[in-house]
Amino acid sequence: MARFTFLAFSSLLLLASLSITGAEMSAKVGICYGQLGNNLPTPSKSVELIQALKAKGVKIYDANPKILAALGGTPLQVSVMVPNEIITNISSNQTLADQWVKTNVVPFYRKTRIRYLLVGNEILSGPDKTTWFNLVPAMRRIRYSVKTFGLNKVKVGTPLAMDVLGSSFPPSSGSFRSDVSDKVLKPLLQFLDRTKSFFFIDVYPYFAWASQPASINLDYALLASKNITYTDPVSGLTYTNLLDQMLDAVIFAMKKLGYPNIRVFIAETGWPNGGDVDQIGANTYNAATYNRNVVKKLMAKPKIGTPARPGVVLPAFIFALYNENQKPGPGTERHFGLLYPNGTRVYEIDLSGKTPESEYKPLPEPTNNEPYKGKIWCVVGEGANRTALAAALGYACGQGNGTCDPIQPGGKCYEPNSLVHHASFAFSSYWAQFRKVGGTCYFSGLATQTIRDPSYGSCKFPSVTL
Repeated sequence: MARFTFLAFSSLLLLASLSITGAEMSAKVGICYGQLGNNLPTPSKSVELIQALKAKGVKIYDANPKILAALGGTPLQVSVMVPNEIITNISSNQTLADQWVKTNVVPFYRKTRIRYLLVGNEILSGPDKTTWFNLVPAMRRIRYSVKTFGLNKVKVGTPLAMDVLGSSFPPSSGSFRSDVSDKVLKPLLQFLDRTKSFFFIDVYPYFAWASQPASINLDYALLASKNITYTDPVSGLTYTNLLDQMLDAVIFAMKKLGYPNIRVFIAETGWPNGGDVDQIGANTYNAATYNRNVVKKLMAKPKIGTPARPGVVLPAFIFALYNENQKPGPGTERHFGLLYPNGTRVYEIDLSGKTPESEYKPLPEPTNNEPYKGKIWCVVGEGANRTALAAALGYACGQGNGTCDPIQPGGKCYEPNSLVHHASFAFSSYWAQFRKVGGTCYFSGLATQTIRDPSYGSCKFPSVTL
C-alpha cells in the first residue's frame, strides 16, 4: 500500500453523475491480509480470525499456497496478486503467464473461491516507467491464461493509488495524470470495459485529511459529519464525506476518457490506529470510527453508492487484518490492523455491518487529533538487533555534515561508549538534518520517535521541532 498524499485538493474539501450497467452484485466488505510481520498467526488461524470478523472476502498480496489452502472450503471470496517484479517479463511471454496461473491459481481454484487476480500493486505510483507501459499487456496475457484454464469466475484487474489522478478537486474536475492518461489508462479502461472487470482503487481519506487538517474537517473525513457538506460547483452534486469525493473524482476521470460505466472496487481503505508523534489523528478512536462508518455505508440497504453513482454497490477490502511490524515507512504503516499480531482486536468491529453501534464498548478518547507542537527525538527502539544497529549507525554517520562528530572519542556525547547510545544520537542527528527532505525516523524498524529529551549534561541531542 503506497500512502500518497491526495494532491490538488483545495480549501475545505473534495467530487460526481452517471448510470451503471452490468450485473447486479451483492454488497460485501472483505479484509486485506498482509504478511509483513515476524509475529503473525498461522494461515489457518488467520482464516479463523477473518471469519470471526464476518468478512466476505480476503485480499492477499501474493499467491501464498499455505494461505490459499487454508481458505479452501470457506465461503470467502479471494483476491490474489501477481508480483510487480515479473510484470515486464509476463507482458511479452504468454508461456510465462500460463505458467504463473497454472502454478499459483489452478491448483486451488476448485476448493478456494479465487475471484480476483490483480496484476501488480500500485504500479503507477512507482518510478519504473518500463513497468507502467507493460502493465496492460501483462494483464491481457494473464486474462488469456485465465480463459485458457477455464477459470471463468476470475476477474483480472490492477489496484492503483489516488496519485493516478492529476486533478481531483472539485470532483468533477477529476482527471488522470498526463504522463499515464493516454498510454496506460486508456488501454486499461478499454480492457476493464471489455472484460467487465473493475477499476480497483486504494483510497485513504486519512492521508488527504492529515496533509491539510486545518482545511478539511476531521468528522467529514471520518464519515461522521452531521452537518458539513460540500457542493461541487460544476456538477452540482452535494457531498457529506471525503470518501465519496475521492471516489467520484476517479469516476469523473474515467468518464473524461470515455468510460463512464466501469465498476469501482475499493481495493484498500482504512485508518491507522497509531503512528509516530508527528502523525496527526492516528489513533484507535478515529480508526474504529472510520472503519465502522465505511462498513455501515457500504452494507446499507437500500444501497447508497456515491453522489455520482447513487444506489450502486461498492465492494471493498478494509486495510488491514493485522498491525504488521515489518512494514517500512512512517509509524502509521505498522498500525492499520483490525487485530494485534496475537489475534486480539484493536477495537470491536463487525464487517457484515449487522452489529448496532450501541453494542460496542466505549472507545478511548483521541489525544492526537491536533498537531503535536514541540521537540521530538529519534532514538533506538526496544529490542533492536545489535548487528543491524551497527550497520544503521554507520549509515547515519555517513550522511550529512558532522552528523556524528559529538560521539567521536573526546566528543561531548562519546560517553557512555555504547552502541545503543551512539546510535540514538546518530539517529536524532540524521533525522534533524534530513527530515525536511524526506528523511525518516525508521532505520529499518530500529528507531522510534520520543518526546523525552535524551540529552544529558553537556551532551545535547539534535531534535526536530514541530
